[in-house]
Amino acid sequence: MSTPSHQPSATQGAAAAPVSRARTILAGSVGNAVEWFDWTIYASFAIFFSSQFFPEGNETAALLATFGIFAVGFFMRPIGGWLLGIFSDRYGRKAALGLTILMMAGGSLIIAVTPTYAAIGLAAPLLLTAARLLQGLSLGGEYASATTFLAEMAPPKRRGFYSSFVFFSAAVGILAASAVGWILTSLLSKAEMAAWGWRIPFLLGALGGVAGLWIRRSIPETEAFAESKKAGVEKQPLRTLLREHPVEVLRIVGFSVLTTFAFYIFVAYVPTYAIRHVQADPKVAFAANTVALIVFMLVQPLFGALSDRIGRRPQLIVFAAGYLLFFYPLMSTLGPSFGSILLVELFGLVLYAMYTSIAPAIMSEQFPTSVRAVGIGTPYNLMVALLGGTTPYLLTWLQSNGLERWFFYYVLAGAVITLFTFIRMPETVGQKLR
Repeated sequence: MSTPSHQPSATQGAAAAPVSRARTILAGSVGNAVEWFDWTIYASFAIFFSSQFFPEGNETAALLATFGIFAVGFFMRPIGGWLLGIFSDRYGRKAALGLTILMMAGGSLIIAVTPTYAAIGLAAPLLLTAARLLQGLSLGGEYASATTFLAEMAPPKRRGFYSSFVFFSAAVGILAASAVGWILTSLLSKAEMAAWGWRIPFLLGALGGVAGLWIRRSIPETEAFAESKKAGVEKQPLRTLLREHPVEVLRIVGFSVLTTFAFYIFVAYVPTYAIRHVQADPKVAFAANTVALIVFMLVQPLFGALSDRIGRRPQLIVFAAGYLLFFYPLMSTLGPSFGSILLVELFGLVLYAMYTSIAPAIMSEQFPTSVRAVGIGTPYNLMVALLGGTTPYLLTWLQSNGLERWFFYYVLAGAVITLFTFIRMPETVGQKLR
């Protein structure tokens, strides 16, 4: 009898114990939840802690500087996707998943315990920057490793469903960050949040990393990696990607334009945008964000399973076309009420879920096992760094100058590029991984 795809291969030794499908999915995705909790709380709580790391006197300047560090962290993501992608392709998905979660938790701990600018001066923003660089490296490697792990564990006809748990777990982490924001802003005053309340979520993120590492300790290596390793490791992975898979690399770039905008607008920035742009109550903004994220999380497996039946391309085309047609009108009507914020969030996140539920599947289906992690991690994280890392900064700067509508046009241009990529891509549902 052949070894089930969610159990360890015989190549791993007779001592390896079988691991259930549910435990495999949990172990492969729990670190992703912790990673995204840690990453999201920075953007969500920046409005409260930015003044603690920079000189007093100009709140907007401090927020811009804080989002500038947010962008700097993003530019470590392609380096992390490259270095940790190579590490994953050479030493295995399990080893890479353990390393990334430790790096992210360490970054959160540094932020949580760093004294304010008033106490240590320039060392405060320098420590904040160092923590974000470490987390950027971590997140760049985590996405590629978690994506390849779950895709390689999945049966070909259920890869869409399995892959949906990458963003399902990301939604869990993001939802937890939003819920913590909701709870803290309900219990603490703005002054208390700015003084010390913002440190709580970073401490929780550090503790979550320890828990995630404990859960991941028992996961098996994938059969695909074990078989690929028999043929030897790829000595020049980037050169191989550019020479043998240039179309696939460009396809990942095309996927990532609109999807990067969608994530950082509707997951991370809308609460801050609503608070600053239309003077929404912070409790209302975080509440609407939390409800929308619950819906986003729950539809992931549904869209993943649907793609296994109808194919990947129909969902992807609906997602991109929906943004192209309706993004500008809805963002223009954003108001301070719970209903208005929730409507905008649901539009963005439900359409986005049509992509996120199958993103790991369609990306994994582009590359052979020997370069899969680095093939996903490098171009994807490069685009996230270029576009996602600058989104909060750009939105804040444009808003402060009364030019935020220009950003909407920027997103619409991205929707055209991504829609064209989806229309041109081949259907990959049900194919065996190379």
